[in-house]
Amino acid sequence: MPRDRRDYYYHKARKEGYRSRAAYKLKQISERFDLIHKGSTVVDLGAAPGGWCQVAQELSGGKVVGVDLLSIKEIEGVETIKGDIRLDTTIETIRGLIKKEGADVVLCDAAPNLSGSWSYDHGRSIDLASSALMCAKKILKPGGGFAVKVFQGDMFPDFLRTVKGVFEKVQAFSPEASRKASAEIYVIGKNLINDAVTLDQVYTVTIEDMGADGDGIAKINDLVVFIKRAKKGETLKIRIREIKTKFAFGDII
Repeated sequence: MPRDRRDYYYHKARKEGYRSRAAYKLKQISERFDLIHKGSTVVDLGAAPGGWCQVAQELSGGKVVGVDLLSIKEIEGVETIKGDIRLDTTIETIRGLIKKEGADVVLCDAAPNLSGSWSYDHGRSIDLASSALMCAKKILKPGGGFAVKVFQGDMFPDFLRTVKGVFEKVQAFSPEASRKASAEIYVIGKNLINDAVTLDQVYTVTIEDMGADGDGIAKINDLVVFIKRAKKGETLKIRIREIKTKFAFGDII
C-alpha cells in the first residue's frame, strides 16, 4: 500500500465509481460488524455526497434513504431527502419512506465544518453524533444497528456511555480506510434495546411471578424485568442494571 493511504483510497474510489473515499470505511465497518445484510432497510444521515448510500445500496439491495441539508445527486436505487435530522418534519418524511416497523440500520458519517479550534470542533462533532443517535432511536426497529462518526476528545467517553444505554453491543472502531492522523472514530451499536425502561433508573415494582432460574419477574411498561433474590408478591425498589431487546435486569436497592 502507498505510504499515503489518503491518496490510495481517493484514487481507488475514483477508479471504482464511488463518490468519496469514505465508501471503503463503510465497507470495512459492515464487514467487521456484520451490519448491513441483503434486504436491509438503511437510512444514511448527513449522506452527501452519497458515498455511503452507494455502498449501502450495493450491500443491501433493499430500501436505502439518504438525508442531508444539501441536495444529493441522484443515485440508482436510493431515495433522498433534503432536510434537518433534528426536525420532526424530517423524521416523519423518513418514516414515510421506510417500512412501517422501522429501519434495520441507521448510518451517519457526517462531520461539522472545521473551524480550526479543536475543542469547538470536537463539541460540534459530539452534538452532531448525538442528533444522529436521537434520530436513530426514533426510526430504528427493535434490534436495529447504528454506526456514527465522532471526533475523539474529552466528551467522547460520555457519548460512548450514552450509546451503550441504547444498544446491547457497542464498540468504538477505526477502519483501515481512515486517515492515519485522523482523530475520527466510529461508534457501532448493535441490537437497539427496548426503551420501556432507562439504564440506572430506579423503579418501584411488584414481583408478579418467578422465573425458571429463581429470579423474580416484574413488568414495567409491559417489559419483563428479572430481579435476583426477589420473592413473589413483594413490592421493591430496583435499579435497572442491563437492558436487552425484549427484557431487562434489575437489582434490589
